[in-house]
Amino acid sequence: MFVTAIDDFDEMGYSLSRLTVESDCIDDWSSNHEVGSSQRSNKPFDHEVAHLTKLRSAPNERLRQVGPGRRDRTVSTVKMLAGREGNYSGRGRFSSADCCHVLGRYLPVKGPWLVDQMPSRAYISQFSADGSLFIAGFQGSHIRIYNVDRGWKVQKNIHAKSMRWTVTDTSLSPDQRHLVYASMSPIVHIVNVGSAETESLANITEIHEGLDFSSGDDGAYSIGIFSLKFSTNGREIVAGSSDDSIYVYDLEANKVSLRIQAHKSDVNTVCFADEGGHLIYSGSDDTLCKVWDRRCFNSIAKPAGVLMGHLEGITFIDSKGDGRYFISNSKDQSIKLWDIRKMPSNATASCTPGPRNHEWDYRWMDYPPQAKDMKHPSDLSVSTYRGHSVLRTLIRCYFSPAYSTAQKYIYTGSHNSCVYIYDLVSGAQVGKLEHHRAAVRDCSWHPYYPMLVSSSWDGEIVRWEFPGNEESPPPFTRKRAWMRPYSPFY
Repeated sequence: MFVTAIDDFDEMGYSLSRLTVESDCIDDWSSNHEVGSSQRSNKPFDHEVAHLTKLRSAPNERLRQVGPGRRDRTVSTVKMLAGREGNYSGRGRFSSADCCHVLGRYLPVKGPWLVDQMPSRAYISQFSADGSLFIAGFQGSHIRIYNVDRGWKVQKNIHAKSMRWTVTDTSLSPDQRHLVYASMSPIVHIVNVGSAETESLANITEIHEGLDFSSGDDGAYSIGIFSLKFSTNGREIVAGSSDDSIYVYDLEANKVSLRIQAHKSDVNTVCFADEGGHLIYSGSDDTLCKVWDRRCFNSIAKPAGVLMGHLEGITFIDSKGDGRYFISNSKDQSIKLWDIRKMPSNATASCTPGPRNHEWDYRWMDYPPQAKDMKHPSDLSVSTYRGHSVLRTLIRCYFSPAYSTAQKYIYTGSHNSCVYIYDLVSGAQVGKLEHHRAAVRDCSWHPYYPMLVSSSWDGEIVRWEFPGNEESPPPFTRKRAWMRPYSPFY
């Protein structure tokens, strides 16, 4: 049964009085609340995804009517509660769109509250699908799993095995029983998250089983894994690697079941397009995003389509989960929204990269000012979002949660130590979270509550909320963090 918006806030400890008083102030939040630069990258676009987003986050039509021929763009929570009591919708309850209209305006911008601080760079921050667990990965060979429902208590402290440079990625199985973690190595390790041991030392207190992604003729230093994801059924893991390939590992057969020589440079990011597991998205330093349909593979795996538009390498891809739309973060300092139905019908069509500045290296140089106005001559993207910076590391971006916001926002970390939140339809920057002292590589929005957690190279994991469980966050007591030198590999 769908839980109403007010029930959600009650469960979080938010009082009804606070909700009703503040709701009217939030109606025009993005225009009245200064959060830094609100630079638009583009005008609102007329596309199916824009209309679907509005449909899934708009209140009941009867609540929006304020007079003959007049409609409110936003409706206050007070008015919606009155409408629910009067049964204007005829359902006697809020619809999912009603709930998203309320919850989607309560952005997690207050804070931060310190979750943890480590003496090494934080690379990973991920909520579990139900929001009960949170995973943080650090350069210093630590992966910590926090129990969110028990006051962020450390449930598992994993001491990673055979680390090369850093934890590049982690993925939690759909049943939340196992975690896989990767580094600049062909061996991915899997850990039993549900065991009673809190301290998980590789092959001392617990077994960290190694899954070998290398091919038989590869050497010991053959490849590094940049990205990995569990399939929805938990039977497979897809991975992107430094040898320009995509790998699919069959956990039941305990072997690599598929290798796709997918790109002409490092495959920095991969993910499944939807729950079916047949479609895979990939992004590479060759500037291209590709779509792979495993149902169409013959003797040679060919992409179902190629999407051009970025001018520099792709650092991350997040799927909307519907098998149609995804977003990509890029070293050209932009996020792009894609509709895979716009792919060229001929997958082998010209995929010539756009104009690039080959003298530039994102690992130690700032983005050239003259490159910021460049555009790809064959840009197939639906929309572009700018304002954040993508330098030094593979910074990640995501759609906001479907349950609470109808995915109407995009959020991303940034090299300039901030987290940015963009409106999907208008492209406007509606939130900028400022606290960290180094690059924010990853961030994660709770699937149900207005809470966001960011992880930074300053070693801190912090959470942001609306309105927060306390009137003001406690003072920070920073520890001196020993930072490792930069590696040319990542």
